[in-house]
Amino acid sequence: MQDCIRTVMKAGYGEYEEKRSRFLSFVFPVSAENDAVGILNDLKKKYWDANHHCYAYIIDSETMVQRFSDDGEPSGTAGLPILEAIRKKGLNNVLVVVIRYFGGILLGASGLVRAYGKAASIGLEDAGTVTRKMCYQALIRIGYHLHGKVQNIAALNNIAITDTKYTDVVEIETLIEPEKKDLIKKAIAEASGGQAEIFIQGKTYANFDDNGFCIL
Repeated sequence: MQDCIRTVMKAGYGEYEEKRSRFLSFVFPVSAENDAVGILNDLKKKYWDANHHCYAYIIDSETMVQRFSDDGEPSGTAGLPILEAIRKKGLNNVLVVVIRYFGGILLGASGLVRAYGKAASIGLEDAGTVTRKMCYQALIRIGYHLHGKVQNIAALNNIAITDTKYTDVVEIETLIEPEKKDLIKKAIAEASGGQAEIFIQGKTYANFDDNGFCIL
């Protein structure tokens, strides 16, 4: 998986109606193809009476996987528009399923493309988007008199503070983006006169909104 990936924030849902045909869209964050297949099978069982269960997914794990299905609709009128809705937002690790209940009126190829693409987009809007970045988990140990300075440095640089413990010193747990690591270490060292201790404890993925703020 990439160190930085744009994906959906949560599961999403949407509905769209075109000439009495109902299109239900379901959006899920997924990290493996088996997850996508399992979710799809569950939806097929739950909505067994629907006419079509069309889908698309893009998963970036060890390799990039892109798949889509028209599930009986004319070729290129369902799965591909769903896939294009995902691509348009630049998303990975996402599954979109659009279930159709036929309303008795044929939509034609262009109508189907529009309806499936629209339904997928509505579901994706509901799910929201985030950027997942691999970040350093850093522990900063400082004296109480330096606490405010470190907080200011974190705030000015959009560094997320995940926990703070007060013992004989202040221990601040943070998530630092790789490109900011050297800058933050230098800023804290200068602000503390070299008194602060910074320990890199590992790495983990963290979610960031479109403004670059970490979502805790």
